[in-house]
Amino acid sequence: MDRAYEREPMHTSVPPLGRVPASRVPEHSLLDPLERVIASLRRMASNYATLAVVDLRRAAVQLAWLVGSGILIAVLVVTAWLAAVVALGVLLLGNGMSWPAVLGLAALLNLAGAVIVVWSVKHVFEEAPFAATLKQIKSPGDDAHEAAPAA
Repeated sequence: MDRAYEREPMHTSVPPLGRVPASRVPEHSLLDPLERVIASLRRMASNYATLAVVDLRRAAVQLAWLVGSGILIAVLVVTAWLAAVVALGVLLLGNGMSWPAVLGLAALLNLAGAVIVVWSVKHVFEEAPFAATLKQIKSPGDDAHEAAPAA
């Protein structure tokens, strides 16, 4: 049976893989192993760079979905909150409360909600961003300069 890899190429000057004519046998150099190592390192670096780019693209898509979902959730929560405040206002108006009193109560409810959100998120900002990274990067001598007041 005639296989494609066993046939001689018809019009090509490049010999098939594994068959090198005696006249074209390259001379081995002492730098050949080093060149192969460098070529392998280049391929490995290229593969890692490709992996990083693909992973970054995936992370960017995930971030876009997260931001979009967060915006949609925020709109829905704000709509629900406003509907609840309006429902309370209509209920109070039906019970004989004046418009200014209902609007003032709605404003107080909104302010109370804002205070609760600020209070619950306050712990997020207790530490500076990248504090652990900056602590690892700083040299031990940097702490002595920060502790001493500038003269």
